[in-house]
Amino acid sequence: QVQLVESGGGLVQAGGSLSLSCAASGRTVSHYHMGWFRQAPGKEREFVAAINWFGNTNYADPVKGRFTISRDNAKNTLYLRMNSLKPEDTAVYYCALDLNNSGRYSSTGEYDYWGQGTQVTVSS
Repeated sequence: QVQLVESGGGLVQAGGSLSLSCAASGRTVSHYHMGWFRQAPGKEREFVAAINWFGNTNYADPVKGRFTISRDNAKNTLYLRMNSLKPEDTAVYYCALDLNNSGRYSSTGEYDYWGQGTQVTVSS
């Protein structure tokens, strides 16, 4: 059974930065695609960023140039560095694992395991 545990969320002022981590256990995840999603109150969960097993990355338009997804295979951990944060980035952030390496990285339905989420709040 795979477990994903996010950490690093918190309260930050607009323009600030945060780094999220997602530690995986129960399985080595280095050969699988992984992603970050977020869900704001009253909204659907939306794609933020993804990284495939060979390191290629994709980003949602609202975060391009501000967020960076990365992974440390030795630590079995996924990261999301968030710079120039805006109030509209406020959400619960989730990491996810795609065991099928489907390539449809922006679709929540393609991911098999999810973390419990970490709250990110950006004040104006």
